[in-house]
Amino acid sequence: MNTSESLLVHLRRAEHLKTSVLSCPFIDLSSRQLCDLELLLNRAFYPLEGYLCQEDYESVLANMRLADGMLWPMPVTLDVPRCLAERCEPGTVVGLRDQEGFLLAILHVESVWRPDKRQEALQVFGTDDPAKHPAVRYLYDRVDEWYLGGRVEGLHLPMHYDFPSLWMTPSMAHQQFAQRGWRRVVGFQADTCLHCAHKEMILRASREVGASIFLHPLVGGFQTGKLDPITQVRCYQAFAARFPDNMIALGILPLAARWAGPREALWRALIHKNYGCSHVMLSDCMADPGADGDQALYPRWAGYDLVARHHEEIGIQPVRLKPMVYVENRAQYIPADEVREDMDIREISSQELQRRLEWGLDVPEWFSFPEVVQELRYAFPPRHKQGFTIFLTGFSGAGKSTLAKVLRKKFLEMRDRPVTLLDGDIVRRNLSSELDFSREHREINVRRIGFVASEITKNGGIAICAPIAPFEDSRQYNRELISRYGGYIEVYLSTPLEVCESRDRKGLYAKARKGMITGVTGIDDPYQPPVDPELTVDTSAVSPAEGAQMVLLFLEEQGYIK
Repeated sequence: MNTSESLLVHLRRAEHLKTSVLSCPFIDLSSRQLCDLELLLNRAFYPLEGYLCQEDYESVLANMRLADGMLWPMPVTLDVPRCLAERCEPGTVVGLRDQEGFLLAILHVESVWRPDKRQEALQVFGTDDPAKHPAVRYLYDRVDEWYLGGRVEGLHLPMHYDFPSLWMTPSMAHQQFAQRGWRRVVGFQADTCLHCAHKEMILRASREVGASIFLHPLVGGFQTGKLDPITQVRCYQAFAARFPDNMIALGILPLAARWAGPREALWRALIHKNYGCSHVMLSDCMADPGADGDQALYPRWAGYDLVARHHEEIGIQPVRLKPMVYVENRAQYIPADEVREDMDIREISSQELQRRLEWGLDVPEWFSFPEVVQELRYAFPPRHKQGFTIFLTGFSGAGKSTLAKVLRKKFLEMRDRPVTLLDGDIVRRNLSSELDFSREHREINVRRIGFVASEITKNGGIAICAPIAPFEDSRQYNRELISRYGGYIEVYLSTPLEVCESRDRKGLYAKARKGMITGVTGIDDPYQPPVDPELTVDTSAVSPAEGAQMVLLFLEEQGYIK
């Protein structure tokens, strides 16, 4: 079998599979799982013909090779909850569906096991500390406890309605390169927005090996940060337009990055090879989640070195993507290792770029192309035009609902953005009436509030949330979710429990003290104070109007209101 042969079955086989799996288990795949399935089906993950079985998985962790000896550095597995794993055994057939329930593929289960996640983290990421590596945190918190392995048969590739000509399969890329007469192609898998320095780096690397350029941005998983996929691709289109004709091709890669440093560099090189590239550009900090903030987790050029050691085996040559810096007194970019002491260097970090966008400040043309900046300004309007969420948390009786009502009126008076109040009791009645007050259900309720608030924030509105939200995990989940789309301001109402209990407007504390009810936060259920809230308000010391003024002054200071 070769990479041009997808794992999609012919029409008659597809019709047979659809009817034969009606009574079988089904899995509605997550976004990351959909990315993996698509790259399995279109053969970007060649030589894999499905999800790794336990023997292959353990071999990949131990020595970056499948059990048959073929080089493959990353585990590609299908994680499922225990309830589903208990229904599966070797020989079981499982239907794989997208998030709308559309059947995409069939999995012929060959292996079911519970992995040692700590061991996986250590071998793949080099650390088992979730505080040091976001992918380790994702592995522990978001990946289910059981894995299924086995061969897959595809019925359809996942549907993409945006930029249809850019979602190239490996066979489509091979065909386009052949039509253009490209025999030497250097691939570049971008996962951040590209600016003037990147153009100089890419041109220098392509000239070094005499190859055309395949710009292959990653659109999948959590690697895109706060930049939405549409804006991301439009920025790449504007960037690619700055290159000479017939020198560059642009295609979208639905890869959910793992940020595994050297292993991932080798993994991406194999994917590039499957897409028809003869060379691959690798940076000094390839797939390192800490490199942008000067907290690198892997040695510089470790990914390049690993690919170089295996380049003959995999059939693709690595090319160094050397950092470039702008020299003011020469008005041009030069390699960072050629800078002299008499040169006036100009730099803008990604954090500084985002600050300039959020505050509506100038972005110089030496740093980025005007067309790219225009797209970024659409995605990152000034803060006073962004949506934001005020998330109030504290004991029952701390004053959350009252402060929320005051804030709502103040925002309505401003008349510049729609305002929605998501009070804890209102949400319980209308959105979470079937939930009880167990820890699991409390977290589900808070995350539901976060989802609604994220949609409001995404669309430029103001969401005021006022649940008790006693657990830090669910609050942090909401912070990460909502911060992708706009502002997130956590306000901790630190009003002492005895004050809240003396107010007791709902009679909850009195009933709890008498043993009439259970699950009351502060009495027989814990409350975890926020670790780092934007504001802390004690309503035993300030009035609701004063508390609201504290919030408004903070918002004005941060640029969210004028």
